[in-house]
Amino acid sequence: MSIRRGRQATTGFFSDFRDFIMRGNVIDLAVAVIIGGAFGNVINSLVADILTPAILNPAMQAAGVDKLADLSAAGIQYGLFLAAIINFIVIAFCMFLVVRSFTAMKNRVKRAEEVEAAEAPPDPAIVAQERLTQAIERLTSVMERPQ
Repeated sequence: MSIRRGRQATTGFFSDFRDFIMRGNVIDLAVAVIIGGAFGNVINSLVADILTPAILNPAMQAAGVDKLADLSAAGIQYGLFLAAIINFIVIAFCMFLVVRSFTAMKNRVKRAEEVEAAEAPPDPAIVAQERLTQAIERLTSVMERPQ
């Protein structure tokens, strides 16, 4: 009997794990991490292969070095540090653009929904109820007048 319970517990464990993995949030997070890693590789290549040489080329020529790793002073490899700073700035700027465009799109959708709500015709049942209320109020005022 204990073996059977063990199998049910194991089956329940794997079933719970499967349910956990198949949730939309976990899948979305996994996709975001993979795309983020690929995006990071693209940004690293952009910085390391294009921007850093373009920006730091004069410093490298003045120091007489060919590789960024060789750009140093008194044993301090400031070339790699400068490349890391440029990498951070580029990634931060790209993330700023993504967040800004997402916010702008969200605001446009919100404004469009507000315009639709403002332009929507009133509900006929509400209009009928308001008219009925007004008619009852007029009738009440006529009945309350002294004759």
